[in-house]
Amino acid sequence: MMTDQTKIKKCLFPAAGYGTRFLPATKAIPKEMLPVLTKPLLQYGVEEAIEAGLDTMAIVTGRGKRAIEDHFDISYELEHQIKGTSKESYLTEIRRVINACTFSYTRQTEMKGLGHAILTGETLIGDEPFAVLLADDLCDNDAKGVLAQMVELYNEYRCSIVAVEEVPKEETNKYGVIAGKVLHDKLIQVDNMVEKPEPKDAPSNLAIIGRYILTPDIFDILRETKPGRGGEIQITDALLQQAKQGKVLAYKFDGRRFDCGSVDGFVEATNYFYQKG
Repeated sequence: MMTDQTKIKKCLFPAAGYGTRFLPATKAIPKEMLPVLTKPLLQYGVEEAIEAGLDTMAIVTGRGKRAIEDHFDISYELEHQIKGTSKESYLTEIRRVINACTFSYTRQTEMKGLGHAILTGETLIGDEPFAVLLADDLCDNDAKGVLAQMVELYNEYRCSIVAVEEVPKEETNKYGVIAGKVLHDKLIQVDNMVEKPEPKDAPSNLAIIGRYILTPDIFDILRETKPGRGGEIQITDALLQQAKQGKVLAYKFDGRRFDCGSVDGFVEATNYFYQKG
């Protein structure tokens, strides 16, 4: 039987990055607020977390990111202006999101990698398992969202889980890459993880994408993790410590993922969701 201490309720969103690949658009607008059609990337992520049964959104932001907090808040002036008009329905979705969960924020004052961003979020998470969602990776599934699939797995296995997908061998240097023992066609017991390996050094072509479920001991591991590739604290290095104890699973998720951290992926996602209607 699950207790409140073991049930996943919180989702951490690292959202302090600069989004330099989208300059000049991201000079004053957080990259997480770039819209695919009429909805910001971060809202897609929050909706995926809500669908997975999570009700507490913990967002790690930085300077110049106030638009995120404003988006997930009531705009009384705007509501007043469009009340009773045909445009009022445009706010239905975001109102539903605001009412379904709570939001808390902390700032990452230095950009020192994803591991550092997650450690910065400890103050919002506390001593409990939690999800991590990178809004750059926009996922779609007509049935069950990626995070909902992973929460079900966590409820069964009670360990850290990373979402993975096969990528072309020549692209392994863009991702954390895993290897391990195949438990069944979608699940792997991880025994090796390498951050952005060159194709010749990659242990496989299974790349981690921006969906994680982490157990709270990851914070203590991150505190002891030395900066790795690029001088950053890598979550991959910390997860490898858990993997050595047999405590990390990799999951080949059902669904489609778009890399909206790149212009090509962003355009692909926009066309996909437009045609999907």
